[in-house]
Amino acid sequence: MYKTKRRLVILATDAILLVVFIFLAVSIVPKFNENRSYSPLFSWISATTLFFAILLITRKLRSYFDGELYKSALFTGETSFLTEFLEQLRYCYSLDDFYDNISEVLEKKADCSVLFIDRKKNYVLYNSPNRLTCDKDVLNTLGMNFPESWKNGVYFIGDNYGIVSSIKKSRGFFMVNEGQHLYIFCRYTKLFDSTIYNNLYSEFCRFENRTKTISDLAEISSLSQEWQQLAETQRSFLPAVMPEIEHLELAAYFRPLVNVSGDYYSVLPISRTKTLLMLGDVSGKGLAAALVMGLVMNTVKILENKSDLPAMIKAVDKAIKSMSLQDKYTVLFLGIVDTSAMTISYVNASMSDPIVITRTPSGYKIKPLTSNCSVVGIIDIPDVQVATQKLYRGDVILMASDGVSEVMDDSGTELGDTELYKNTLCSSAKKHPKEFVDDIVDLVLSYNGGKKLRDDVTMMVAKVVD
Repeated sequence: MYKTKRRLVILATDAILLVVFIFLAVSIVPKFNENRSYSPLFSWISATTLFFAILLITRKLRSYFDGELYKSALFTGETSFLTEFLEQLRYCYSLDDFYDNISEVLEKKADCSVLFIDRKKNYVLYNSPNRLTCDKDVLNTLGMNFPESWKNGVYFIGDNYGIVSSIKKSRGFFMVNEGQHLYIFCRYTKLFDSTIYNNLYSEFCRFENRTKTISDLAEISSLSQEWQQLAETQRSFLPAVMPEIEHLELAAYFRPLVNVSGDYYSVLPISRTKTLLMLGDVSGKGLAAALVMGLVMNTVKILENKSDLPAMIKAVDKAIKSMSLQDKYTVLFLGIVDTSAMTISYVNASMSDPIVITRTPSGYKIKPLTSNCSVVGIIDIPDVQVATQKLYRGDVILMASDGVSEVMDDSGTELGDTELYKNTLCSSAKKHPKEFVDDIVDLVLSYNGGKKLRDDVTMMVAKVVD
């Protein structure tokens, strides 16, 4: 099993380090000391340097073998079936998607029997078409053994449908999340690597939360008198406050045209020096756009590798297309700011306004972060390319929906086409992002002449600081 093999790798690398240390102490250092041309301090520094070089190599080897062991444990043999089910579960957005995943992977490929029960309603949501999961005695036994009050977690069951402590004696397992019980019966359960269960349970819980959120939004959207509740639900997807991030100052502004909006933004720290910035706009207005907005935000949030921008775009594209709304898509900007490398790596899926405002000897200059990807969710997307641009201290990154640049004055001239807009951007770049945003909002409202806005207004600003 993975954990056992991993411990062996750790013991082996630690043993190598110990042998090297003893060898240095017994063989190398005395020889240095015997040679009078070297000082004792030099000999110990040399030995220590060599030791730490070997330490680094063994750490790299440990990391490599650990990765290979992980792949071998979870992506080969019987465990690969559960891994495939888990991977497909990441992209399930409805119970129908979930049931298809069960049928295609667990039943057809892994030869498992599956039973999915809502204990709160005492209702069978899904059962495999076989004698075991359709047997009333089995259902009654499981109901008595594992009632609604059963605690969340993963458990193993034996031949008598009771809990067993040893995986070797189990004929299946089940997962419990808030009264939802998913039973998976398999005679070779003992052959599954134990590492898979925690990963599978976590993804099962994410799926449950995801479908509940989508279901809640859909139910609310069907009741026009509940728009305000939908707006509050939608706002819960957006950051309540900007996170505090080293070397970055952040601010945002969100003003929907009606109660709900298709605009969205987020800031997600990846590491101490890397931060994901996201801003997008769903086509259309109202309830359907808000529903897609929530789906996009949730899709990005649950992805584990937030450094893989092409995979993120593909996941969002798949999620929107799975809703089969035909006319819904999103334009989207995803950028990773690396304050160590001083770069922004990005995919601009047809957003018109992302820019970097940078200081030059002749004053501030505007650099566009040009589009390098098509709209997402409605057409086939070719290979997604990531662009990179250098950043400098004091640079301001502005992401905005087209409700900012396309606001018109009485003559029909769009703000984004004016020198007034560009001059305001440059003159405000030296300010804190919150003040910068306030300046742009004031400009949008004054340029509009007090008339009712025609679009949502959303923007986010990140400034690179010392």
